[in-house]
Amino acid sequence: MELIKRVPKGIKYVTDEPMSRHTTFRTGGPADLMLLPSSVAELRGALAFLRDEGVTPFILGNGSNLLVSDRGIRGVVIKIGEGMDGMIADGENVICGAGAYLTRLCAFAAENSLSGAEALYGIPGSVGGAIYMNAGAYGSEIKDVLVSVDYIKPDGASGTLRGVDGYGYRCSPFTDGDRIITSAVFAFKKGDRAAIESKMAEIKTRRADKQPLNYPSAGSVFKRPDGYYASALIDQAGLKGRTVGGACVSEKHAGFIVNKGGATTGDILRLIDIVREKVMSDSGVMLETEVRFVGEDQNG
Repeated sequence: MELIKRVPKGIKYVTDEPMSRHTTFRTGGPADLMLLPSSVAELRGALAFLRDEGVTPFILGNGSNLLVSDRGIRGVVIKIGEGMDGMIADGENVICGAGAYLTRLCAFAAENSLSGAEALYGIPGSVGGAIYMNAGAYGSEIKDVLVSVDYIKPDGASGTLRGVDGYGYRCSPFTDGDRIITSAVFAFKKGDRAAIESKMAEIKTRRADKQPLNYPSAGSVFKRPDGYYASALIDQAGLKGRTVGGACVSEKHAGFIVNKGGATTGDILRLIDIVREKVMSDSGVMLETEVRFVGEDQNG
């Protein structure tokens, strides 16, 4: 890949990088080139370089809602992570880099006696990814504490999006757009640190009791259909424990598909199809996936 020879100095990169190292499903083939900017300035430089080369990158966070083809990703991946994960408390607000883990943001808020993010504790994504999909749990969504989001576009333009217009169930103004989230401001409320940490511990226990956290997964695979719960429909269809290769519908929580060992993205995709077809046949409800598929066509 000739492009590799022209990567600007100062931008860390890896080649033929297995995406299984960067997804919570632990599946996915290699990306031709992965750029690892450690600051907004480096990200801006990487985008300028790719723009000059006529290349559109795929933007990666923690890979917690992602299925990458077993054939990998042809082209360039930019990972927003280490170096773009700083946090600063400013009164009741927290300014946070997009590459930070959401769980770390929740813990940081608690350390500063700031309440409002407890229910989000344990969601396995980056802050940028959580904003992108308006992640939520236990009746809370990230938009509930969001003030503004800074972003940059592939053409170099940057801006700030204020307020929460356009945020909905597992979607945001950034979903399927070209704006790359770089940081955000969150508004919390002063509270009692012990009470906040106690609530987070309760959330952690609830997750461990109800979710198969001992296996790689992407959390809930399917969106909640109107008037139903995806996990209940899957359970009623008798699909708990159904396997394809190393992929399995969790026996603990039917809304999860887990990698029990050696699963491929192909296994997971085939199991998703089986689940959707059986639920549709039994209940007339077509389940819609939360997880995104990217990369080279499995069948191509």
